[in-house]
Amino acid sequence: MAHLRCFRVRTGHVDLPESPAHRTILLTGATGYVGGTLAPVLLERGHTVRCLARNAERARGKLPEGVEIVEGDVMSGAGLDEALAGADVAYYLVHAMGNGNGQDFAEADRKGARTFGDAVARAGVGRTVYLGGLEGGSATEASEHLRSRNEVAEILRAKVPGFVYARAAMVLGAGSASFEIVRHLVTRLPLMLTPKWVDTRSQPIAIGDVVNALAALAERPSAPAEVQLGGADVLTYREMMGRFAKVAGKRGPLILKVPVLTPSLSSHWVALFTPIQAGLVRPLVDGLSAETVVRNPPPPGINDEPLGFDDAVRAALAAPRPS
Repeated sequence: MAHLRCFRVRTGHVDLPESPAHRTILLTGATGYVGGTLAPVLLERGHTVRCLARNAERARGKLPEGVEIVEGDVMSGAGLDEALAGADVAYYLVHAMGNGNGQDFAEADRKGARTFGDAVARAGVGRTVYLGGLEGGSATEASEHLRSRNEVAEILRAKVPGFVYARAAMVLGAGSASFEIVRHLVTRLPLMLTPKWVDTRSQPIAIGDVVNALAALAERPSAPAEVQLGGADVLTYREMMGRFAKVAGKRGPLILKVPVLTPSLSSHWVALFTPIQAGLVRPLVDGLSAETVVRNPPPPGINDEPLGFDDAVRAALAAPRPS
């Protein structure tokens, strides 16, 4: 089937042709948590799904049957032209966080975004969807990893003509690093000493709602240039931990706020009591100080009826635990 290459960009929207309803989609980050959950959803909706993986053989053991796998790497650019050939939509779900600290992962994110953006522009892909973080406040108030994600969005926006920036609050699901941090802190500790981020507001969202919204962004003829995604409830992290404990049938920890607790000490403390990779803990903990609340709700058809916090936690606890 011939692939329609034409697309239009109007102020605030990214437009694709009305047809075909069936899209050829390139998914990067397919072996990660969000990408691995999104791939089967796209297949079920009847799309051709092509996944870029650094190790094709290893990826076959993680990805559902029916996906095409192209071996390549967004950092070096290997395999990108082949993977993007004939694609209508591309998802960029790659983050270097966890492979280094500070400017190490930020520089890797910049490099990957530039390489991928150049390849998308060469291929003439009509729409590129990137998933980043949802935060309020100024750029100087944001954490290193949230600034890095926004920087990736700016790089891609400058390079690809059909860019959609999806921004989500903390993802609730078995396998989400932020969710696993909350799970282990609540279930393992009778007492928690926390810095002031414990009273920061957030709007956590279930993984199912995230992937359904991302899938909808591949199918809509017209999509907003930016989409903010959150769940039904706005809660502080203190409230989240209390409600998590109640849903899990646990006695909630006693939480004592210690304003002088530094991000570095807080990160070491979290790393001690959770199984999350050390390279992930510091940037995630730093990001907890930023309020992550939806300011501009998405249009109808995208995340219309998100789950509340309690139902999202129940679904996550019932899902298979990550290895």
